Amino acid sequence: MIKFHPSSEQIKEFVEGTLSPATSLMVSAHCDMCEKCQKQVELQTELLAAEMVSSFERQSASNSDFDSMLAEITQMPSSRETDGYLSTSQNDEFGYGDKAFGATTIELDGRSFMLPRTLHRYIDKTGNWSSLVGKLWQAPVDLGNQGVANFIYMGQGGSVPEHTHRGTEYTLVIDGEFSDGLSHYDTGDFIFMDGDKTHTPKADTKEGCLVFSIVDQPLHFTSGLARLLNPFSHLFFR
Repeated sequence: MIKFHPSSEQIKEFVEGTLSPATSLMVSAHCDMCEKCQKQVELQTELLAAEMVSSFERQSASNSDFDSMLAEITQMPSSRETDGYLSTSQNDEFGYGDKAFGATTIELDGRSFMLPRTLHRYIDKTGNWSSLVGKLWQAPVDLGNQGVANFIYMGQGGSVPEHTHRGTEYTLVIDGEFSDGLSHYDTGDFIFMDGDKTHTPKADTKEGCLVFSIVDQPLHFTSGLARLLNPFSHLFFR
């Protein structure tokens, strides 16, 4: 059951197109998996459309001008008509255009993981899996200049050493569940971390856990020998 969602303000800014591209990507992917947030996006879209119509009506110099602007609005594609939940302008900003994407899964050690629709476009931008510490695997994802992204898989008992963040980290649980000393997260959960929080993500279930994560600065390890990794943390989560 999904317990962690984008904030109401993030949903509103997502619809308005004012979120950063990387955050919009994460919100979009979460909405692919979360019916509750899909409905919030639809509601905010309706409210934004009503505000635009009201604003055009007040500012229109004549009925013909208003009719023309209203016609342009009604011809705009809805969020349902775009690829995933990204708007047309956001798709263009990422360089996706109208390209059709066929692959829907990524594979690791003989297992296939179904990705939310928004992330299908990144399958051919995902690098090879590499083993990190313990039962931890990482596959880098090329986002261009929008941030550092990785698919991270934690096998049963696998964990990321205790750390905080020099910047921000957005994580979406793609498959499975994990705990981090702060809470327990399940498939579809949308997680935000910054320098105010210290955590130790760990997967305890037999199936392990796959997440998609975007960070804007390297992790900062805070406990034991892992602190020796800090000068090289950009090599592990790049």
